[in-house]
Amino acid sequence: MSAFKLFATPWWVNLLALVPVIAFLAFRRRGLALSGSQLLIATLFGVAFGFVEAAAVVYLRAALGYLPGYMGTLADLIRQSSAAAYRQAQTLGNLPRGLLAIEVAREAATIVMLATLALLCAKRARERWAMFLWVFAIWDLSYYAGLWLTTRWPEALTTPDVLFLIPVPWLAQVWLAYLTSGLTIAAVLCSVRRADTRARRRSASATQ
Repeated sequence: MSAFKLFATPWWVNLLALVPVIAFLAFRRRGLALSGSQLLIATLFGVAFGFVEAAAVVYLRAALGYLPGYMGTLADLIRQSSAAAYRQAQTLGNLPRGLLAIEVAREAATIVMLATLALLCAKRARERWAMFLWVFAIWDLSYYAGLWLTTRWPEALTTPDVLFLIPVPWLAQVWLAYLTSGLTIAAVLCSVRRADTRARRRSASATQ
């Protein structure tokens, strides 16, 4: 288990912690006109897409020789890979330039897919931004959940990871991704509930 590190690199990656705060302050005043069914459908997409991303990383690790047990059953994979000293930064450093370019393109495509879903799910800009943040956070948490279920990685909140590659590698411990995504989900939920409360109050006033 790695020692706890508070800061990520480059320095501006640490600004991720402000995303849920800014989202809450931006959305809470007027609330968000998002229904439970919209959030549920986006959640299903995020969970499924997160597992697809995790599977792609599992295949990449196996191809580079960092995943013992992948030729056996899933139980063999979990048992043997959990004991391996795998490091995401090591994979990045040994990745051929061609595959690295594909990885960067894949990450860019991921953002485009999440943004497209947000555009399809809402009409107004504020709801689109909220939906993008929501599905991004769900996707991020599901990605790590998929990796842990299949390879028992990351083994702890202090495990270092390469969070993103654009425009340069983002290096941080996974707790930063967990915290940011979890608080972002909470910020959107609080804003949706505020909008529902106001709608009920207006409806009650209209009937009186």
